[in-house]
Amino acid sequence: MFSRCWSLPLRNASLRTPSCTMVLVLLAVLAAANAAHGAPAKRADKTAEVDTEHMFGFTEGSDIGEAGEKELEADSTGRFRRLGGSYSNVATALEAKYSLSDRLRLSAVATVAYYHIAGADGLDDRRQGALQSVSFDARYRLFDREHAPFGLTLSVEPHWGFTDETSGAPADQYGAELRLLADRELIAGRLFAALNVSYEPEQTRLRASGEMLRDSTLGVAAALALQVMPSVFIGAEARNLRHYEGLGLNSFAGQALYIGPTFYATFGRGYFLSAAWNVQVWGAVAGSSGALDSVNFERNQVKLRFGVTF
Repeated sequence: MFSRCWSLPLRNASLRTPSCTMVLVLLAVLAAANAAHGAPAKRADKTAEVDTEHMFGFTEGSDIGEAGEKELEADSTGRFRRLGGSYSNVATALEAKYSLSDRLRLSAVATVAYYHIAGADGLDDRRQGALQSVSFDARYRLFDREHAPFGLTLSVEPHWGFTDETSGAPADQYGAELRLLADRELIAGRLFAALNVSYEPEQTRLRASGEMLRDSTLGVAAALALQVMPSVFIGAEARNLRHYEGLGLNSFAGQALYIGPTFYATFGRGYFLSAAWNVQVWGAVAGSSGALDSVNFERNQVKLRFGVTF
């Protein structure tokens, strides 16, 4: 992904994408901060206690907690408005996490979803709740930002689904999400930046028809978060998602660029709350010149998380 972005200007300027621009801009910010401040030493007291994992909304930080740390979390994602009619999908993931060491964390997730679909193009009308999927997440921290220029964590999350994530139709779904999560403290204890790169292949067999669907999604996200008062951060993020037919990014189907505000706060003994609202501001279905992609992606995406660490 990174080599492709660097080579685009030399090959064909028409191939440039928002995802490449986001990567290059944030890398430039991180590089400039590193040159100005040098590799940070280990922080003391309060600056070392900031947890960046959920600070950036849909974008995530590299922190995984200390050895022996446990966390319970409820993560609700709402997706609204597709082409034609009415479309609402709210999925809530219940997750239990445990850090085996300062570098490795494992977690188990169960997701329930509610669908309200009426008259949306290409989708059957549906109004129901369902157990959507179960998954397992493993995260390994490659670099700790307290000892390196930036934090970097690899996340691998295989999942098994019982309904199609978009339509809610009964299905057997298998997939995985692979992500690189990078972040850096730009101003000690005040300003943080994050960069995510993700790849998600997925295979779905619709039970009613037996039809087999294979697709994949490539994503790049960049975010900033600023502490505006003790334990309260506000920020903004931008995400470019590209949808493909085939498990290996075989045939481009469409893409969307989302931007929106984020909020994160900690309170009490280990409790946290985060929220984000993303709006599709640009997009295109393959072969069209439209300003949005309402076929593969929703117009609005909202996330609300609540959790406790102990």
